Amino acid sequence: MPATERTHAVQIDDLTVSAYRVPTDEGLESDGTYAWDATTLVVVGVRGGGISGMGYTYADESTATLIHSTLADVVCGMDVMATGKIWTALVAAVRNLGRPGVASMAISAIDVAVWDLKARLLDLPLVTLLGGMREATPVYGSGGFTSYTEKALREQLSGWVESGITRVKMKVGRSAADDVRRVAAARDAIGDDAELFVDANGAYDRKQALAQAERFAESEVSWFEEPVYHRDLAGLRFCREHAPASMEISVGEYGYAPDSFAALIDAGAADVLQADATRCEGITGLLIVDALCEARSMPLSTHCAPSLHAHVACAAKRVRHIEYFHDHARIEHLLFDGAPTPRDGALHPDLGRRGLGLELKYADARKYELS
Repeated sequence: MPATERTHAVQIDDLTVSAYRVPTDEGLESDGTYAWDATTLVVVGVRGGGISGMGYTYADESTATLIHSTLADVVCGMDVMATGKIWTALVAAVRNLGRPGVASMAISAIDVAVWDLKARLLDLPLVTLLGGMREATPVYGSGGFTSYTEKALREQLSGWVESGITRVKMKVGRSAADDVRRVAAARDAIGDDAELFVDANGAYDRKQALAQAERFAESEVSWFEEPVYHRDLAGLRFCREHAPASMEISVGEYGYAPDSFAALIDAGAADVLQADATRCEGITGLLIVDALCEARSMPLSTHCAPSLHAHVACAAKRVRHIEYFHDHARIEHLLFDGAPTPRDGALHPDLGRRGLGLELKYADARKYELS
């Protein structure tokens, strides 16, 4: 059916959900406050007008259960072209469940699938439907887990720089003294020209974070993510106001509903806000965060899930870069046909593919599927 014949209401006929648990490639991985040996991917499929769309989130299997038991019935029968109406209905449906966390991640996966289907029905890449701001978005290589040996840390970070990615991020927070040593080793490995970011995942207290910031500045660290617990807004502001002038404080990956991002901005808790469309209620939610950032002249960076963010990052007004997170980039290339690879340090949406441009490799994914 020609695209011009599909621009009116198209009913969502079906919604499916599945979950896949993919082991890490190096055994147990850790950051400053958490350790894991696998990542769970929850994939949503929506179908309407004879075409299917796909969305996903990185979340617990319980997210898939919520989608199947509660949210699928909300979406089926609605008009896929009415993305805002669908998003509002999903938010209303989780009122008594507790919106942040699992519920928001469930909404995220569905919202992304709806946007993907809408773009496919209109025979457009998603970035074109959203209205592109740029042809490509720079990435930063992200990994450098605290569980890595110094040799592995050096190899991963220098490998990204050698591939053309000019900014890299590592984890800190397990040991203050070891962190300083590892950061210095990272700087030595990547040379003087690449940007070096660190992420404490909230491991430090306020004074310790500030002391670490001063030591990290000796290695020219320019980005300090979650130096203290992400809900300690006063502590984040303290760090932002007292950290070296050359170092930006970033936070936002645990933002779910729009009000949490507004609170971070109002508190002066960050120099750069982060948002994750697999957590902040999808493409719709991320565009709301982008509007908040636009209103307050706040830079924005997308968190993890690089293949999902490739299109919306090119449409968002305030996005600076995309996090090219090791675990997610690996899973997306393993399980999705069409997962983009950075070129010249940036992700370029494939304008020759409709929607997100991704297709789940069902045969490859089957061995990781949870019952």
